[in-house]
Order: sequence, then C-alpha cells, then structure tokens
Amino acid sequence: MTRKRFEPVHLIFMGLGGLVLLFIVAPLLGMLLSTTGGQLAETARDPEVAGSVRLTLLASMGATLIFAVVSVPFAYILARKRFPLKQLVNGIIDLPIVIPHSAAGIALLGIISRGTLIGDLGERVGVRFVGGYAGIMAAMAFVSVPFLINAARDGFAAVPEQLEKAALNLGASPLRVFLTISVPMAWRSILSGSILMWARGMSEFGAVLVVAYHPMITPVLIYERFGAFGLKYARPVAVLFIGVCLAFFVVLRVVAGGRRHAEG
Repeated sequence: MTRKRFEPVHLIFMGLGGLVLLFIVAPLLGMLLSTTGGQLAETARDPEVAGSVRLTLLASMGATLIFAVVSVPFAYILARKRFPLKQLVNGIIDLPIVIPHSAAGIALLGIISRGTLIGDLGERVGVRFVGGYAGIMAAMAFVSVPFLINAARDGFAAVPEQLEKAALNLGASPLRVFLTISVPMAWRSILSGSILMWARGMSEFGAVLVVAYHPMITPVLIYERFGAFGLKYARPVAVLFIGVCLAFFVVLRVVAGGRRHAEG
C-alpha cells in the first residue's frame, strides 16, 4: 500500500482551504466564546425567545411540508419530461435565490395583502397573511423552495428510467410507479432538499420582515434586540438559536444515515 504524496501545489490549495474554513469558523467561535453559560440559560428562560425559536422551527417546517406536496411531483416532471420553455421554467425556479429578499417580501405583499385576490380569500377563511403565521410561511417558502425542487429533480434524474418503463409495461399505473419506484429511489435527494429548504426558511430575514414583523421569528428578534439594546443582548439569542438549529440538523442527519446504513 503506497501513501499518496502531496505535491507543493496541493499544499497551497490546502492552505487556501484552511483560510476559508477559518473565515467561517472564527466568527462563530468568537461569538460562542463571548457568551457565558449564565447568559445562555437566562436567554433560554426568556418566554419571548423561546416562543420565537418555536415559531421559527415550526413555521419553516410547515412551509417545507406543505410545499413538498406540490414541489416533489413538479420536480419529477422537470427531470423526466421535455416541454417547450423548460429552460425558462428552470430559470424561474431559481429566481428567489438571486433577487434581494427584501424585494421578495415586497413582491409577496403584492399578492397576499388586503385587497388582493389571495389576501381576500384568506380573510374569508380566517387565514391572515400580513402579520400572520401564513405570511411567515409564505415568505420562508418563497426564498427556500428552489433548494427542494432542484435537489428532488436531480434525484429523480438519477433514477434509471428503464425501471419505471418496466413497471409500466407490467401494468403498474404512472402514479404507482412514482410512489413505489421513483420516490423511494430518490428519497435521499428529496430529504436533502427538504433539510436545505427548512434551514433556508429558518434563516430568512428580509422577506419575513416585510411581510410579518410580528409575530417575531428568531432572525427578526435578533435584529430587533441588536437595534434596541446592542450586541450584548443580541448575541446570546443568536448563539442559542444556532445551537438549536445544529441540534435538529444533527438528529436529522443521524436518522438519514441510519436509514441509509439499514438499506445498505
């Protein structure tokens, strides 16, 4: 067994990579070391902070689950079918990633505020968008759904099409093929896209700030406390929220890894 030899250029590349990692880790580590355990405990007991974290987690999860119902079948069509203007459709899907998110919030207001068709329909059934939970989920979904669609599309594209055709030839319906062959074989990409959508939704600030300042999700609460009280009061909330998010993501990765190991 021979040991791979690092060329000088590879060592340079590793050094550059180390600088990138330091750029990512140093601010987070500095924020963590600047926050005491007592500050974190006091922040965790704050009802406003606890409610905000709970709202952020549930709103982003709700948006992910609701939009997964329509996004996953749509991703399958994008992966399997050819149709006119398909590249334009793919470009439209990526639009929320590239436009300023404060502009995304203003755009959403144009279709969900009072006096619009969706806004009025929502009020008739008791759903409040502007300044309500539905508006928060809509803002989160708008900026994060491309991650789910793109990941699911790539997952479906990797499924051998011959398997689907064989099942169709044996008499299975297209829906059954989709549910029993395509989705199970692409589940890792779907799960990865869902996690990315959930994470992106939780971190959203600009669009939510425009659509629903209250009730406050945690990114808005951090901004509000920083503006009103300064870094000392905003930092513990940020550290606590990052810790909660990391805990949830570790659990999800462990569950996904366990299922992958069982299937292997």
